[in-house]
Amino acid sequence: MKNQLLFLIAAILSLNGYSQISFENGYYIDNNNQKIDCLIKNMDWLNNPTEFEYKLSENSEPQIATAASVKEFGVNNLSKYINRTVNIDRTGGVLNNLGYEKNPVFNKETLFLKVLVESKSNLYEYIDGNLRIYFYTKEDSNIEQLISKNYKISDGKIGKNNSFRQQLWNDLKCPNFKLSKIERINYNKNELVKFFTEYSQCHNDELIDFEPKQKRDAFNLTIRPRLNNSSSAVTSAVSYSRNTNLGSKMGFGAGLEAEIILPFNKNKWAIALEPTYQSFKSEKTINNVSNVSGGILITSIDYSSIEVPLSLRHYLFLNKDSKLFINASYVFDFNSKSSYVELRRADNSILNTLEVKTSYNLAFGIGYKLYDTYSVEMRYLTSRELLGGYNSWSADYKTLSIILGYSLF
Repeated sequence: MKNQLLFLIAAILSLNGYSQISFENGYYIDNNNQKIDCLIKNMDWLNNPTEFEYKLSENSEPQIATAASVKEFGVNNLSKYINRTVNIDRTGGVLNNLGYEKNPVFNKETLFLKVLVESKSNLYEYIDGNLRIYFYTKEDSNIEQLISKNYKISDGKIGKNNSFRQQLWNDLKCPNFKLSKIERINYNKNELVKFFTEYSQCHNDELIDFEPKQKRDAFNLTIRPRLNNSSSAVTSAVSYSRNTNLGSKMGFGAGLEAEIILPFNKNKWAIALEPTYQSFKSEKTINNVSNVSGGILITSIDYSSIEVPLSLRHYLFLNKDSKLFINASYVFDFNSKSSYVELRRADNSILNTLEVKTSYNLAFGIGYKLYDTYSVEMRYLTSRELLGGYNSWSADYKTLSIILGYSLF
């Protein structure tokens, strides 16, 4: 079952192109300043693209355009990128790779910059992994980087060059702006977009804000009852004859999932946290056990816990109302203090009581969601060790779940 589920997940991932990401009305401007209306594959890019895919018509073959042949491209009313050669300092973005140089170290690069605000002065964004840099123009001047740079002062101490505030103060004047206002601005998209918007309004200039206007369903809270098929086997290093397969049992569980939709790639990625109650009880009798009075060993397990899967989820949109999803989870487990594995003789006298001490495990699931409200998922939880504190004993625990969901919001 595990291999079949993993194969199914891999097969669905291969269908990634058939999803909400689609070709949308847009344009590009080539190096001869000719504007070509086309259909652009809107990837809702997390990192600034180095190329993009487009079609000249619905029925034409897709083509690839790069910075070598395109000066500008955009998806109508959603995003705009310009191709410019700029001085960029990459030295202060990654904390574990900092130098001692306080001032920016510039190199010339040709990049697609994302336009955030277009007006009297423009604001641009460049993202490459952990590196997030903002650029600006002061009216019709060249594009310059707004400087915010981390640097080492000494081992264990980090300084910060926030020259961008001085740049804003010197270059973007408005009678309503006070120095105290500039000093409070942080180097992030929301605050910089707000500042450039206010600057444009101060000068009564026409403003184009390219921030997405579509509403994102950013947070979902879902009730998730489930039917579990769980199994366990106890292994003894003392004697092979004491190994016990406790078999599988059907049981019920219930969880409450909090899901956050990530703000890129057209709402296709999410992270979720789902505290879930589950329990398992089973008993097995083995005959002809050596070194046990009467030769009969009764092994029982009583185990309940709160599982907390932390999941990365990927959606594949079928249409505007329905979508498939797959997720991979890292599962934390907090077992009840009353959970135990017990070994008894034929007369029910206790031979050994082992306290359950669990470890983490992984889970993989595939599901379907309708109207962003109703969902069903099949989830496989890999083997979890239940007797982690014992050298002579081991017990694995596996679960296959069918999970129903109803999203409250």
